[in-house]
Amino acid sequence: MAEQTPEDKKDKKPHVPVVTEASVAFFERYINNPSPTGFEYMGQQLWIDQIKPYVDEYYVDNYGTAVGVINPQAEYKVVIEAHADEISWFVNYITNDGLIYVIRNGGSDHQIAPSKRVNIHTDKGIVKAVFGWPAIHTRLGGEKEEAPSLKNIFLDCGAITKAEVEAMGIHVGCVITYEDEFMILNDRYYVGRALDNRAGGFMIAEVARLLKENNKTLPFGLYIVNAVQEEIGLRGAEMIAHRIKPNVAIVTDVTHDTGTPMINKITQGDLACGRGPVVSYAPAVQNNLNKLLIQTAEKAGIPFQRQASSRSTGTDTDAFAYSNGGVPSALISLPLRYMHTTVEMIHKEDVDNVISLIYESLLAIEAGQDFRYIK
Repeated sequence: MAEQTPEDKKDKKPHVPVVTEASVAFFERYINNPSPTGFEYMGQQLWIDQIKPYVDEYYVDNYGTAVGVINPQAEYKVVIEAHADEISWFVNYITNDGLIYVIRNGGSDHQIAPSKRVNIHTDKGIVKAVFGWPAIHTRLGGEKEEAPSLKNIFLDCGAITKAEVEAMGIHVGCVITYEDEFMILNDRYYVGRALDNRAGGFMIAEVARLLKENNKTLPFGLYIVNAVQEEIGLRGAEMIAHRIKPNVAIVTDVTHDTGTPMINKITQGDLACGRGPVVSYAPAVQNNLNKLLIQTAEKAGIPFQRQASSRSTGTDTDAFAYSNGGVPSALISLPLRYMHTTVEMIHKEDVDNVISLIYESLLAIEAGQDFRYIK
């Protein structure tokens, strides 16, 4: 089965779920746990505990990237990778009357901040706060309304002096995450913050589970990588790629569902939740490896979509591709609505199908396989 359009959906075979109820319970815990860029350790511990039964060994590098390994003695190395960090904020300035101004940690969206509840992470524990915003009554004075920006959004933790804020353990550099939690919407979508890209970490853990439960023996070493610091420049992937020195890398991340209002399909492409994984075309994507993914999807009857990514994918694919003299790399993306908000949405069937595509692609790769055009 190749690409599906809405017209094809009536003819598609019944979907068989891959994810179990126990796995969804882990997914919920994993999403609800904070994992801000540079402070991913709590989420990484949850993830390691999840994959331990399915791998031969695991390790964590100096900055927190977690790796589970199957067949660590093998010379030929294949990576499947996602990133663990979520966007967040830093405390940047505390006023004399106890209000807190922030700067971004990653691509945080200032326009969604007003009225959000947050957790400020301190050495004394979590301090609750809210992004304050003037009431509508005070903004209707005939003047042009001021839009939310980094210059005017602020946190209120209930303190009335700077000293009181500091006594709570809050200081410049404390990281801040949103409070919103995981839910299932209409038995069709998973919804929550940081599905970009802890959904990827969940999916590669599920691939490891399936390999173990189905007693699959791989002819190569499989490195299941949950990288840190993607949101600020692919840094975790850059570091771990040089440590592993893989022969092949298959990366999974999210991409935009372009079917919602205010998105231009002419510039953003035509992609939608529920229509399957997205394979990308970009200079960093090695064409022969990409063909293997597509052929695998067609053979296994996995629906998929296509995306052109121009100069770069903007994902950890770029970091792996351009490391170690060039590593054949490809990207499998999960369509997502409302990226970098607290209500990111992904389709349950897409999650199953991304897991299936990575799993089946691993079974199609041969030890020592050379993806070059000219040999």
